[in-house]
Amino acid sequence: MSTDTPATTASEPDRYVAVQRSDEFAGLRRTLRGFVFPMTVAFFLWYALYVILSAYARDFMGAKLIGNINVALVFGLLQFVSTFAIAWLYSRYADRKIDPVADRIRAEIGEVESEHGPRG
Repeated sequence: MSTDTPATTASEPDRYVAVQRSDEFAGLRRTLRGFVFPMTVAFFLWYALYVILSAYARDFMGAKLIGNINVALVFGLLQFVSTFAIAWLYSRYADRKIDPVADRIRAEIGEVESEHGPRG
């Protein structure tokens, strides 16, 4: 087994830089950030609310709802629910908005790569 890296053409790095600078790639990044940043902020605020209420509103969080199930337990379980909901929403969002553009960009790079032969 060899540790040598395959020879690359001098234009290969330029190709990726050109893709990175393209309007299509910039739009892809904007689209991704348009989902990820607000969702991250929302989740952190939701989690911070849970922690702050647990620390400073003990009577409220300790209030029993049904049997031994209290508000804190429900909030804690809702953290899991919100995590799965965000993952599901992201999957749907990526399928509709991100993946088609990423596939187009990948195909454009692939067309150029096929002219230079397979990459190692």
